[in-house]
Amino acid sequence: MPGSMIPIIVIVVIVVILLLAFAGMYNGLVGLRNRCEEAFSTMDVYMKKRFDLVPNLVETVKGYAEHERGTFNEVTQARSMIQNAGNDQEQRMKGENMLTNTLRSLFAVAENYPDLKANVNFLDLQQQLSSLEGEIAQSRKYYNAVVRDFNTRCETVPSNIVASMFHFQRKPSYELPDEAEREAPKVQF
Repeated sequence: MPGSMIPIIVIVVIVVILLLAFAGMYNGLVGLRNRCEEAFSTMDVYMKKRFDLVPNLVETVKGYAEHERGTFNEVTQARSMIQNAGNDQEQRMKGENMLTNTLRSLFAVAENYPDLKANVNFLDLQQQLSSLEGEIAQSRKYYNAVVRDFNTRCETVPSNIVASMFHFQRKPSYELPDEAEREAPKVQF
């Protein structure tokens, strides 16, 4: 009888090891998914701060450059796109990229108005926005790193089996849609 128990014990040990490996893969995927959501939320907080700061900046610039309607309309359109995106991460990312581009245009407009560039409110808003842009860049970098880890885990064997069983889906990376933004700027003296 003791000799016939050995195969059963071996099978039980193998099943327990497989269950522990399965649980470890599942828990790892859950942890990475939660880190992705946390990273997106952190990035979202910084973008919300920027979103709230933009109207103050626009109003300050409007006082000096009332005839620059196109730029102001683009800023408003980008903000609306972000608001209407709701929980759709990809749409929000597109709106945020659009807002980033329109803010560059807004600062280009400001360059044409020396009085505006010397305005204390404008300088303060510009400094706050610059600081927020740095925080947003760092949070995007962290988000993309966590998404890379999550997506890799979802696509590699054997965790991809667990991922497909429990419907873990790839997460989108935060990317710049405009190819020109990826190129290094040309500096001429």
